[in-house]
Amino acid sequence: MTMADCAVCHRDTTPGTHICPGHGADLRAWLAELPGQVKLLEDEFVAPGTPGEGRTGIGARQGRAHAPLPVDLTVLNLLGPGRADPTGPDDDGEAPLLALLSGWAGYIAYTYPSVARDQYGTAHTRPCEKAVPRDGRSVRRTVPGWCAWLTAYLPYAGGHPWIGDLHDQVGRLTARIRDLTHAVPHQHPQTAPCPRCQAFGLVTVDGRPGITCTVCGHHLDPDAYARHAHEVLHAHQTAAT
Repeated sequence: MTMADCAVCHRDTTPGTHICPGHGADLRAWLAELPGQVKLLEDEFVAPGTPGEGRTGIGARQGRAHAPLPVDLTVLNLLGPGRADPTGPDDDGEAPLLALLSGWAGYIAYTYPSVARDQYGTAHTRPCEKAVPRDGRSVRRTVPGWCAWLTAYLPYAGGHPWIGDLHDQVGRLTARIRDLTHAVPHQHPQTAPCPRCQAFGLVTVDGRPGITCTVCGHHLDPDAYARHAHEVLHAHQTAAT
């Protein structure tokens, strides 16, 4: 099987997939981050409150020394109802949050093959009718529900070239919300150089699994980095003696 190109960075990636491990980790991290970011938006810009009330979530403060800010129409539009065609030509990056997430879930569901048998036992393959996020038996058409649904289907979505559009739109959505909440995950530099480009660009990012090179995009899981760091340390110790 020939190598495929990552739809985001166009580097070679695992055969049968269209997204490299690093950009796949981006998507998982953003989908894990969004519920907490939305809670911050609701607490700071939408929910009524009084001075001194605390808030919870990413970047939370222990107390509020001022009255809550007036309702922000940008936030209301972001959190409000709407429709989105994530693969359509009119995407302007401003779709409401739930519309974008549910629109992508609906598109992924429609491309996912569903097999059923009719009353005569004949199997029929057709697209799924719709996406339904569930928590046990409960339907959860909420930001956490849709984020969990999309995360579960990322291995399937990664096998299609449009995974690049999903990465782009969820990334822009996350950036829009971070601009409002000012809650940005921090990078933590690692000591060993990148095994691919030899630059000292390896970092971990809060909420994101693994270690990624900010120079060439190479991605390692924690075990692979631990082995690499041990080999680098051993080589330096050998050279020193």
